[in-house]
Amino acid sequence: MSSSDIFISETIGTAVLILLGGGVCAAVTLKRSKAFNSGWVAITFGWGFAVLTGAYIATKSGAHLNPAVTVGLAVKGGTPWSDVPVYFAGELFGAMIGAVLVWLAYYGHFKAHLTDPEIVGEQSGQEGMVDKAAAPKAGPVLGIFSTGPEIRNAVQNLTTEIIATIVLVLAILTQGLSDNGKGVGVVGALLTAFVVVGIGLSLGGPTGYAINPVRDLGPRIVHSLLPLPNKGGSDWGYAWIPVAGPLIGGAIAGGIYNLAFA
Repeated sequence: MSSSDIFISETIGTAVLILLGGGVCAAVTLKRSKAFNSGWVAITFGWGFAVLTGAYIATKSGAHLNPAVTVGLAVKGGTPWSDVPVYFAGELFGAMIGAVLVWLAYYGHFKAHLTDPEIVGEQSGQEGMVDKAAAPKAGPVLGIFSTGPEIRNAVQNLTTEIIATIVLVLAILTQGLSDNGKGVGVVGALLTAFVVVGIGLSLGGPTGYAINPVRDLGPRIVHSLLPLPNKGGSDWGYAWIPVAGPLIGGAIAGGIYNLAFA
């Protein structure tokens, strides 16, 4: 594959991943949406289907869609390290495009939600009840774009993201052990989607399971730039955890594969 093939495939696949994943978060979060308050199960399955769709679209490049997967495959030896920056670039660019598309798809709903007196008043009340210097700087719709912890503890949050990402990447790497090393073909995307749903249900509660640096960073950048009224902050103080955790987890998963299965 050429660098342009990798970049284009990963950009489009990741854009669709974030469009559908961020879309289900918007559907559940925004007050005027038909899916408002559908709950965590809807989000986990929505993200699983998002992974499935993005992976099938990006088959040409191997459908990494995630720098943690790229790192895991590079450590394993399945992806040349020279291609890693190209994968990263396509993944981040695609994630930003996907986040913009979520905003466009829900444009009127964002405006209605963020100008609703109940939502705006609730946010103002929360800010007034806590020390502003200590308060997490997250706006009322940031969860549509990026992740955040329920209990803010850097070590705990980082550990959760590392563990969850190890599960994801190791599940992807070991697909190659099936059928005498031939893998599971296109069924692999379906299996990975179910793994993502499982991670969301079992390990997603503490941090929102980024398990993908660009899934969090790209949309967080877009959130900071979009002209959303009363959008609040982008919580940059937390932003390093959903980037570092998955990258560490992906590298560890690659190492475990080499030690246990290679």
